[in-house]
Amino acid sequence: MASRIAAAAIRRTATLSRVSSPSAPSLPVNLIQRRGMGGGGDHHGPPKVNCWSDPMSPSKWKEEHFVIVSLSGWGALIYGSYTFFTSGKKAEKPAEAAH
Repeated sequence: MASRIAAAAIRRTATLSRVSSPSAPSLPVNLIQRRGMGGGGDHHGPPKVNCWSDPMSPSKWKEEHFVIVSLSGWGALIYGSYTFFTSGKKAEKPAEAAH
């Protein structure tokens, strides 16, 4: 709790020292809040849903769900084909020695 208060006080003093410095000729530029990538994604088009909500239309799925389902499907396909093609080739057991 005390460390949070101390951190907040340090941030305030750093902000005040930056704002009150006369060497900053473009003061309003320093105060503009920039969101960067905080917008959150594509807001155009229909809203995206979870893959289990509408499993028959992948175009409506969220991008993360589409990637997970696609990679899982490819993994199952590769593993299934590997086990199918290698299951007939079992190692031969060595013949027992005659007594």
